[in-house]
Amino acid sequence: MNILITGGAGFVGYHLARRLASQKHDLTLVDNFALGKADDAFNDLCKEPNVTFTKADLTDVRSWENLGTFDHVYHLAAINSTRLFYEIPHEILRTALLINLNAVEWFRVHNPQGKILFTSSNEAYSGALEAFGKLPLPTPEGVPLVIADPHNPRWSYAGTKLIGELLFIHYAKAYNFRMSIVRPHNFYGPRGGHHVIPDVLERIQKRTDPFPVFGADETRSFCYVSDAVEAIQAVMESDKTDGETYHIGSNTETKISDLIDEMFRLAGWHPKSLDIKPAPEGSVKRRLADVAKIKRDTGWEAKTSLPDGLKSTIEWHLKNSPSVRF
Repeated sequence: MNILITGGAGFVGYHLARRLASQKHDLTLVDNFALGKADDAFNDLCKEPNVTFTKADLTDVRSWENLGTFDHVYHLAAINSTRLFYEIPHEILRTALLINLNAVEWFRVHNPQGKILFTSSNEAYSGALEAFGKLPLPTPEGVPLVIADPHNPRWSYAGTKLIGELLFIHYAKAYNFRMSIVRPHNFYGPRGGHHVIPDVLERIQKRTDPFPVFGADETRSFCYVSDAVEAIQAVMESDKTDGETYHIGSNTETKISDLIDEMFRLAGWHPKSLDIKPAPEGSVKRRLADVAKIKRDTGWEAKTSLPDGLKSTIEWHLKNSPSVRF
């Protein structure tokens, strides 16, 4: 297969590319390093004979013109960082809206026989909890997509994913091309950043005490990255998934306080006291993916337990981040 991955230097893009490269597919990776990075792992990946890297700003329509034709396009490019949702919501919106519109316009012209996968987010439906007071747990794909408060910058990212889903669904119908959507739920693992697990690791490394814990009673559906990219590939490669949307996540609901306790245990350190703080405004109280649909259509289900995934993540940080010492 000839495959394009946008956002190929990012957390999920890198792990997906490494998996596909090992299967001997021909890969083109595109990134502008806004969040992704050209570390040793990424540079080694780009040395593989079947991997080509192009640095490009995909908000510029001209950057798409010479990419070529592909069998599969994994569209992952976006600014994804909870901290940045609050700091630069206007840029979150501008970047995603331009990239996604450029992607569908380019794809319909240059790849009408291929298939494109849009990476959405659980954030697209998270506002439904605030709007309606409750959501079914586990949460299926058919729940309403809601922006709870357009004035809250937290919803900038969710808004781009909601609009992105509409864009890909209706372009695919209008121009008759193959498309699937996935909604990631709290992917984590080696080389990840700007989310709860890497942030907690950093505070453990600094021996922060009292140790701040934000939203201790909130829950999430943590999914280890090797399981996640296996799921993404399974959705892309199945004919049953055309035109459909899938949740990807663990079927285990984990409290943030329990996550942090497990990280303390694995790190061999515990602070003398915890500083329990409220979650950021707009953060969702509970999140648990219903993965019955993806299991039905592809056979996929997560295999990696949270302790095993955290152990691998911590080991990677110890090896690859010289400043990290537990």
